[in-house]
Amino acid sequence: MNERAPKRHVSTTYLVMLSVGMVVGAGIFKSPSEVAAAAGNEAWLYLAWLSGGLLTLCGALCYSELATAFPSAGGDYHFLELAYGRRVALFFAWTRFSVINSGSIAFLAFVIGDYLEAVPMFQLGPGGPTFYAAASVIALTLFNLRGTEKDESANYALTGLEVAGLILIGLSALFLVFRGVPPASVSPPAALGRAPSSWGLAMVFVLLAFGGWSEIATLSAEVKDARRGMARAHVISIAVITLLYLLVNWAFLRGLGFEGLAKSTAPAAELMARAFGDGAAVVLALAVALAAITSINATIVVGARTTYAGARDFAALGALGRWDDRRGIPRAAIWAQGAMSLALVGLGATTRNGFATLVDYTAPAFWIFMTLSGLALVVLRYKHAGVVRPFRTPLYPLTPLAFCAANVFMLWSSVTYVASLPDRRLGVLSGALVTMLGVALIAFVERRARSTG
Repeated sequence: MNERAPKRHVSTTYLVMLSVGMVVGAGIFKSPSEVAAAAGNEAWLYLAWLSGGLLTLCGALCYSELATAFPSAGGDYHFLELAYGRRVALFFAWTRFSVINSGSIAFLAFVIGDYLEAVPMFQLGPGGPTFYAAASVIALTLFNLRGTEKDESANYALTGLEVAGLILIGLSALFLVFRGVPPASVSPPAALGRAPSSWGLAMVFVLLAFGGWSEIATLSAEVKDARRGMARAHVISIAVITLLYLLVNWAFLRGLGFEGLAKSTAPAAELMARAFGDGAAVVLALAVALAAITSINATIVVGARTTYAGARDFAALGALGRWDDRRGIPRAAIWAQGAMSLALVGLGATTRNGFATLVDYTAPAFWIFMTLSGLALVVLRYKHAGVVRPFRTPLYPLTPLAFCAANVFMLWSSVTYVASLPDRRLGVLSGALVTMLGVALIAFVERRARSTG
């Protein structure tokens, strides 16, 4: 082991695969019903998903410029350090380690547990979801300790199966069409008309389903095509994701009808049962679990790199800042991230709904730092005007401003929505408390630096 920097060995295709694996997870199995209930009719529903893809593309174009001009294993950490200084960057690295990425890993692990426990042959009792969640975190952490080059083919296979699961949902609707089965309910007129008052809530769930695309910036120092690789990966992956989401929503609408989709708590399960019978529940549970596994795996890959980058800049954080050159991974950072995720599984187990608690735990911090990263593009255009930018964000500054406005809206919406539900405040309060521990971490590393300097 040594502390050498990462090598440029990652292909653009691998980045596309990783981005799709990060984004296309459990959200698309949970969000469409909420979006339909808030959208009012099919036209506004489709517009919501298209708008989500366009806003995500705005952010991706901003990140493409940042990642090509300032490549680093830290991704957002490096951009924030250049724009706002080391304290803000370290605070972000702590938050991503302790809240954003570890929280995402934990709530996705509960998706696996919840769906497997719903299948009779996999039921373990009241503690089943927690057991499956913990086992998933442990297994996937160990899997990623094998090294990037060894698991690349497996990552392709996981993402391929995940995409196949969404295509299967589309095929389920086509199967109903070929059988001549009409929709379960009559849809409202497709005309747009006036925007529904709950349009903003619809966008909250849409953008949550698109979350995770920014994480591949942590591989910006490893992509072979240093000039255009990140931009191509971002654009291609978001186009693929948007098309998959539109396909899935069309399938739900065709198979369940608009009213049926809006009222459904598990639209994928209902569609599969309608097309193939109740026995399809097993297939669905495995498909959802596979989607969550793929997202967890991708989150582990990128999340540990931010921890490594932050620790590398502060000697007090020791082994967390070391790169295992033989395996091509930040090994200690992966261990630490796994341990933190496992602790958050424990937090989720203390509530009735571990998934909801951990979504609430991660959301506010995530949108705060996404906003800061978007503004970093504007700041760095001035602070580092002379840096060569192989890719420049189109329609600047409108693109980053639109992206930041969407992030601020998401922050406001996530906080106010959860605040209106008293039984959901544990996650938000816990996330805020852990986030603020970053202030103590900054004081610790600065004190250690003075004492050793």
